Amino acid sequence: MIIQGRLITDRDVNHIRDLIASNPDWRRTRLSQELCRNWGWLANNGRIKDMAARALLRKLDARGLIALPPPICSANNTLRHRSPVSISVDETPIRDPLCELRPIQVAPVEDKTQARLFRGLLHAHHYLSYRGPVGENVKYLVFDCHARPLGCLLFGAAAWRVASRDIFIGWDPQARERELPLIANNMRFLLLPWVRVPHLASHVLGQVARRIRRDWEVAYGHPVVLLETFVEKSRFAGTCYQAANWILVGETTGRTRNGHNHDVTVPIKSVYLYPLTRHFRTLLSDAEN
Repeated sequence: MIIQGRLITDRDVNHIRDLIASNPDWRRTRLSQELCRNWGWLANNGRIKDMAARALLRKLDARGLIALPPPICSANNTLRHRSPVSISVDETPIRDPLCELRPIQVAPVEDKTQARLFRGLLHAHHYLSYRGPVGENVKYLVFDCHARPLGCLLFGAAAWRVASRDIFIGWDPQARERELPLIANNMRFLLLPWVRVPHLASHVLGQVARRIRRDWEVAYGHPVVLLETFVEKSRFAGTCYQAANWILVGETTGRTRNGHNHDVTVPIKSVYLYPLTRHFRTLLSDAEN
């Protein structure tokens, strides 16, 4: 079996069964962490790939190959399922030329007050809402020169498999599994509905592109070398990404990983990429470079 990009043999399954049987008081997190250590399953920054291991264990459990202990409510799950944050923000229309709002400030979310504002804005004004990210992520808030909030962005883990992206990079499955943490996905991009400023969106994307490698390395000990995003074709034209020099490489198929009979089950999305260095293909093919 290939699960989470790993070849899983009968010996691996038996090892996991023995690990569970020998440690009946261990919860799922402890099991996934110990499995990473036993297998030497590490990310590029040297940290164990705990989330990937936990997903692997859940999939084996769903197939009836192992019997995991029941899940418990983690702090992260509590965050993702708690009631949405309600915030109060001045909604006076902002229609000034970009030059009158500069310098635009794009800064990572760093404290609880900023995190509350970030969550509240996305929940109230983004069509996908927001319940909290999973895994490595960097959040940004956008302000004008008068400290008025203009919007926010969320970058998180890259999609596991995207045909057009993988072809553009020149990836095989082994390289994708090894180097995927070097890609960040622009999961949310919101400019508030009362902010109508020409060229602001592409300007913000440009600012993020100039700083996200450094921000990601500060947060997680490794940089990212490529950005990706998926633009829902029925809703958006992707104009701001095009203006910011993102590269349109293809479209998604409209099928989820659980789709059958080639049925379109989710909206088709345009796939845009933005290299953060001219050597991105080399870096994504060999972590030693």
